[in-house]
Amino acid sequence: MIETEDKWDTVIEAHRAWFSIDWRELWKYRDLIFMFVRRDFVAFYKQTILGPLWYLIQPLFTTLIFTVIFSKLAAIPTDGVPALLFYLSGLVMWNYFSDCLVATSSTFLDNQGIFGKVYFPRLAIPLSVVLSKLIKFLIQLLLLTGFYLFFVFRGQAIQPSPWLIVVLPLLVVQMALLGLGSGILISSLTTKYRDLNYLVGFGVQLWMYATPIIYPISQVPEKYRFLVHLNPVAQVVTNFRYLLFGGISNGAVTPTLGNDLLVSLASTFGILLLGLFLFSRTEKSFIDTI
Repeated sequence: MIETEDKWDTVIEAHRAWFSIDWRELWKYRDLIFMFVRRDFVAFYKQTILGPLWYLIQPLFTTLIFTVIFSKLAAIPTDGVPALLFYLSGLVMWNYFSDCLVATSSTFLDNQGIFGKVYFPRLAIPLSVVLSKLIKFLIQLLLLTGFYLFFVFRGQAIQPSPWLIVVLPLLVVQMALLGLGSGILISSLTTKYRDLNYLVGFGVQLWMYATPIIYPISQVPEKYRFLVHLNPVAQVVTNFRYLLFGGISNGAVTPTLGNDLLVSLASTFGILLLGLFLFSRTEKSFIDTI
């Protein structure tokens, strides 16, 4: 009697490569990723009275506080842009980045139970976070659009750049990649160094003040401005504002192009690749150390 080898539909094997991300496998699990997206979105407003309105309340109240404190009391200029639009535009883009970073930075700690019971590509969870936070970003972008049109109809001398529709999706993608890379980088390190998990919130606050959210780059002294340009988030926020307010007559809002843009893109992809590398290494043995 001749024995034949069993043929399996799916074979799960340990990968020992120094860097291994199976993108085809992630695509096969796309239904699971979208299920996680739906779970995160529904869980946010479940058992709340206002539901998704919280997506609008948080940036609106923060913008009002920034307007009173930094524009009225501290008298920090906004380069000719209405203060409410200046702060809201910065917060909308910043919130997407910070939400992605904070939510993905605890991927291994928050999901250790499910990771230890069933197999699926571990990268599916941080990817689902980036997609679910994109829904929140789009809702807040609608809020910004509403106030933008309000100021335009009131005769405010602002007009968008003709490149807005083309470049805005690219800026969102860059911010998503930067938040994903930073988050999974921290998540990979927190499996061994739990202190990082407690420093995330504090570090994100410091990062925000190092980003021109409450002040324009023009207010940074020239000799220190290169430090701001080293911050990839600063480039995205500044270029986003230029797309929205580039038509202001005084020309104070300027884009960051040339070397600054190259540094921003290089930093983004560098952080992403480092994060993916550490994530792929950590997911193989994190159960033993977590």
